[in-house]
Amino acid sequence: MSNFVGQHILSVNELNRDAIETIFDVARKMEPYAKKQKRTKVLEGAILANLFFEPSTRTRVSFGTAFNLLGGLVRETTGMQSSALAKGESLYDTARVISSYADAVAMRHPEAHSVAEFASGSTVPVLNGGDGPNEHPTQALLDLLTIDKELARFDRKIDGMHIALVGDLKYGRTVHSLSKLLCHYKDIKFSLVAPDGLQMPDYIVDAVTNAGHQIELVNQMEGNLAADIVYQTRIQEERFPSQEEANKYRGGFRISQAIYDAHCKPNSVLMHPLPRDSRGDANELDNDLNSNDNLAIFRQVQNGVLVRMALFALTLGVDGLVDKYETEVPWFSRKQNT
Repeated sequence: MSNFVGQHILSVNELNRDAIETIFDVARKMEPYAKKQKRTKVLEGAILANLFFEPSTRTRVSFGTAFNLLGGLVRETTGMQSSALAKGESLYDTARVISSYADAVAMRHPEAHSVAEFASGSTVPVLNGGDGPNEHPTQALLDLLTIDKELARFDRKIDGMHIALVGDLKYGRTVHSLSKLLCHYKDIKFSLVAPDGLQMPDYIVDAVTNAGHQIELVNQMEGNLAADIVYQTRIQEERFPSQEEANKYRGGFRISQAIYDAHCKPNSVLMHPLPRDSRGDANELDNDLNSNDNLAIFRQVQNGVLVRMALFALTLGVDGLVDKYETEVPWFSRKQNT
């Protein structure tokens, strides 16, 4: 993809390394607006339809925030039962209607490839906020931007890094999309750390292997976490055939500060797509890691707003106009966290 204007963002398969770098260049220019140091009205009058037919907090609010920060308006639908889909309306018909109201759509849906089906009927750009177990392209982009920024703290690059993907790699769509994006880089070592029943799907393993990366599949954390990036995932219990089966895996792979000290490198960066399951029987990333400078999960969230701002600016063709509609911020915003 070389020209983003009017295009849908449905899959990481549409992106090459040049496209990724373009998105990141624009995302970095969004930082003053995301931090409320400045504001822009470049999308004043534009409307985002934020359609979330599956539970979401961060992604839904992040998309809406990103559009608002560019000066646009947001209209939301949450839950299948609150939409005409519950009455039998097709995704195509819904798209024809909604895209006549809005200038862009962000959508999450529990079924694989549903967002692409919706996009086939849309006359405005559609951004995939997650389609069942399939993909989550904007999460993968924000994860990759986070990796790039975190490694830069230690004078490292994505090319040549070592990443450990930990937990539910079978149903975790975020690690599927991230792995595909990483195929555009060079000489990466992948440690796929998962229970035997939750290992990465073969098609992802094949893609990583065919891209020339080193890959190892292991079923224990001990001895396999000494990576530049340790990306922990939640057990995707909503994707399992039964709650009983999901319960078999909950809490199996926990990282605490003691585990970090014993098995990670001193500068291993900890990432998680969130929400982290903090219930006692899960506790994937222990709260005792909250003071660890290398816990990047909340910086990931901030990077998500930057990436989604960039994608809206690119698909609506205003990426070169943002600063021309700039104004001052007259209110106290917040303490700036690192």
